[in-house]
Amino acid sequence: MAERGTNRGMLTPANIVTTMRIVLIPVFVFFILAPWPDWTLDPDLAQMIKPWVAAAVFAALAATDAVDGYLARSRAEVTNLGKFLDPLADKILVTAALLALIELGTLPAWVALVIVAREFLVSGLRMVAATEGKVIAASRLGKIKTVTQIAAIIAFIIKDSVVWSFFDGYHGDLWLGFNILAWIVMSAALILTLLSLMDYFIKSADVLGFSAQGTPKDRDA
Repeated sequence: MAERGTNRGMLTPANIVTTMRIVLIPVFVFFILAPWPDWTLDPDLAQMIKPWVAAAVFAALAATDAVDGYLARSRAEVTNLGKFLDPLADKILVTAALLALIELGTLPAWVALVIVAREFLVSGLRMVAATEGKVIAASRLGKIKTVTQIAAIIAFIIKDSVVWSFFDGYHGDLWLGFNILAWIVMSAALILTLLSLMDYFIKSADVLGFSAQGTPKDRDA
């Protein structure tokens, strides 16, 4: 008999939430990149609130990760489809946001390269481990990394908003202070990204053919 809650069906509440997160990613990209039609709002007002709306949409989509996880666990409806879609949705959302920030000239490309490369490397490690019958579980460090990345992306979306200009004489200090804060959070996200990558490599040392001492295993033994 199959494990309780596993593979009960594809259309579980958790899978629906995850699927909606993927489907709505283009909506986020529209809000952050596409010019809003003149008939929607005054152009100046639209330019002012656009980054904040995009940040709110991104935050809402990112928050659904906790929602679908809770639904799957509380309802005992963990499915293989959910295991596949959930991490994929997170990676697509973060990658879409990073590429959009590069397109806007807000974020250097090398920052996105570090974050995206880490995801490719970890996915590769997990695939290799799976062929050996080993599961590399997500660590607390990886979860903290994800939350920090989301916070950094939200900060970068709004850090160049023209809203800061409404603070008149305080504009310069507030804008500079928030930019410094945004970079501090992004730097923390990058450090956690690299540390979590190292953590995955350490956990996968035996799968990759290295002993605990860091030397290649004798495969002829």
